[in-house]
Amino acid sequence: MLEMPSARAALAAAAITLFVAAGARAGVTPDQAAAIGTTLTPVGAEMAGNSSGTIPAWTGGLRTVPAGYKGGGRRIDPFAEEKPLRAIGAADIAREESLLTAGTQELLRRHPGFRVDVYPTHRTVTFPEHVLANTRRNATDASASHNGLHIENVMAGVPFPIPNDAREVMWNQRLHCFGRAVTFKYDGWLMDGAGQLIHTSSAQSRWEQPIYDPKRMHAIREDDDLFLWKVEYTAPQRRAGEGLIMYDAVNPLVQGRRAWLYVPGQRRVKSIEMPDDALHAGSSGAYANDDAFVYNGALERFDLKLLGKREMLVPYNTYRLTYGDHREDILRPGFLNPALVRWELHRVWVVEATLKPGEHHIYARRVFYVDEDSWLALASDNYDLDGKLRRSVFAMLSQSYDADLPFSRTHVAYDFGTGACFLAFLPAPNSGVRYVEPLPASEWSPDSLAGAGLR
Repeated sequence: MLEMPSARAALAAAAITLFVAAGARAGVTPDQAAAIGTTLTPVGAEMAGNSSGTIPAWTGGLRTVPAGYKGGGRRIDPFAEEKPLRAIGAADIAREESLLTAGTQELLRRHPGFRVDVYPTHRTVTFPEHVLANTRRNATDASASHNGLHIENVMAGVPFPIPNDAREVMWNQRLHCFGRAVTFKYDGWLMDGAGQLIHTSSAQSRWEQPIYDPKRMHAIREDDDLFLWKVEYTAPQRRAGEGLIMYDAVNPLVQGRRAWLYVPGQRRVKSIEMPDDALHAGSSGAYANDDAFVYNGALERFDLKLLGKREMLVPYNTYRLTYGDHREDILRPGFLNPALVRWELHRVWVVEATLKPGEHHIYARRVFYVDEDSWLALASDNYDLDGKLRRSVFAMLSQSYDADLPFSRTHVAYDFGTGACFLAFLPAPNSGVRYVEPLPASEWSPDSLAGAGLR
């Protein structure tokens, strides 16, 4: 006689059936994961350089504090003495086309004064050991379900260091670690289409990532807070005294973005909405809310396709811009001052997102360029409903060598429709970027906005 399955076995079989039906995909096999730390870096990038030597091997990232750095938030440029290998102008597009994003090519065509200064490549990125340990575990244990829209059994690290598809790449981008608690004062600048430079904001900001508490020993939940953001505006005068708190969850499909604004003239805190596809008010419409930091939103409206990994020129090790003392000549009409931007050749994952039939967004197609070493999206090209390139965004990455963390909050957005250029979250020329202890939970309540300023 055949033995009847136990109730537990039946439940397990049903769970497996449901898991498969939901389009779930488990992590890689132990044999595949063994590449991490051998042929792959601790976060899944290729350890080796390229055959031409223009991309070097990864040797551990930049963990040596440069001579002359005295501590604090203003990091000195470890590559300040290097000169560009070459400068790319409009006449060079045909020769360099495969290395340039569509947005970079558009800037070269539009603006005779724009150029791409190409410097030697340095693979500086690394992360704290607890992030790397969680990443090793995620390689085999993490899974994606419901066609990649949900994740399961993910520890706070890179969810999919050996990605199988585009959604796993974008999950890596979304969950990238920028530190348990970070604070900096920033400036925002807009060069409008008429060539007028506008100081949009100065503010003291604090960012926290609760899931990256090094003492945390359990998997993340999708409704966990991915990051918390608190801002106190000090300029321009019309915004001085305003405050903002925002919570962004791990999975925005499970828990949507929540935000509150304190308006001093009204002496009250009000809940506000920040939908992904609405134009970002602080940029005067230069980009959408989900264009912040190149990408910060949900991708359920889009079909994703992984176009592979390519060698591309992207902003990298941008210490000169992020920490330099630039009070004037930051933006030119239509573009960021090219003398302040360092471009390097790096391998990036290229992901194409196409708007699904029946869905709504201001973009019909988007292309993201995700750095293999940091899993940060360093550039995007965004096409409107008529198929025209409308906006491109670039992140300015520098490694905080005293904290084993990459910093890329600073970013620049180009609106090719209006000709506007928006530079966001620039720490220079303020006190720099500091890694600090988290605030107590009471400081993250919306009511705290009406109290004392940020510390």
